[in-house]
Amino acid sequence: MTLLVQPRLVNEPFSDAGLLLDFRFGSRAVLFDIGDLSPLSPREILRLSHVFVSHMHMDHFAGFDRLLRLFLYRNSTVHFFGPPGLTAAVEAKLNAYTWNLLDDHSHDFTIIASDWAPAGFLHSRLFRAQSGFAPKDLPPIPAEGNILLDDPDFRIEAAMLEHGVPCLAFAFQEKIRVNVQKRQLEALGLPVGPWLSEAKRAIRRGADPETTLAPTADQRISVGELLAAEALRTGPGQRIVYATDLAFNEANLERVVALARGAGQLFIEAGFLHEDRRLADAKRHLTAAEAGTIARLADVGHAVPMHFSPRYIGRENELHAEFRANLIAGSAPDHSP
Repeated sequence: MTLLVQPRLVNEPFSDAGLLLDFRFGSRAVLFDIGDLSPLSPREILRLSHVFVSHMHMDHFAGFDRLLRLFLYRNSTVHFFGPPGLTAAVEAKLNAYTWNLLDDHSHDFTIIASDWAPAGFLHSRLFRAQSGFAPKDLPPIPAEGNILLDDPDFRIEAAMLEHGVPCLAFAFQEKIRVNVQKRQLEALGLPVGPWLSEAKRAIRRGADPETTLAPTADQRISVGELLAAEALRTGPGQRIVYATDLAFNEANLERVVALARGAGQLFIEAGFLHEDRRLADAKRHLTAAEAGTIARLADVGHAVPMHFSPRYIGRENELHAEFRANLIAGSAPDHSP
């Protein structure tokens, strides 16, 4: 089974949260949170097309400068999405530097930043290197429920959570999974090659079955023929959910479980041990036990705990044990005194 994206935590569990979604085909990647990016190579960072920021606490936003420095002398565009205040935070970052060496002849690195809330997009702003990153307001993006990005191959959904400040959880949803069956492909006398990526895109976009593809200069075959011969098979797409920095309360629980329901993979903060649940509550973070409960209630295929508090360095096994116990158990964590 070929997956559209390969998710990978940017840092080890005691460091900044962040999830890289690297596309298997094509020079592209998507990032959830932009804290410490030092584990990523420049080549990996330069693949980024979209960055989704949960909130602007330093450990989720400090990597902006590294991205800016790498992209500055390239003709590229990176889109940023986040909660209310994200656009102002991007502008403040850019205003911290002197841009007198940029002009109409510079490489035109462009940032498009958008603030989102459950009611829809609040506003979007454009920042271009050739304009010295002077902000330019863009027309409002039409609201489409909880969808932040609707790409032909996938969409990014969000849920607004409470962490003392608005904090977003994100879900990557592949629209349709399309897998190549080499034996059936060979039976049709068709080669493996770049044309298959075009075929997959056509299927994900709901192309007419009569749509014709060209495996070679001398061959033609329709989308319908490929599907009928089962050279390409379809199924439910990948769903990957990322949730971090949230209080364990009824509203958050309802929203994050709904977002993660049935996901193949859930990456979720599990910062504190149950013995320190009062501290976790005060800081509006999850305990490992609470994170395990959320994963169980959402019925996810695979759950990965992350963003551990440094106070437990050397006790990582205990965090994993509490997480697994509540992932399997049928009862919620005890919050009695």
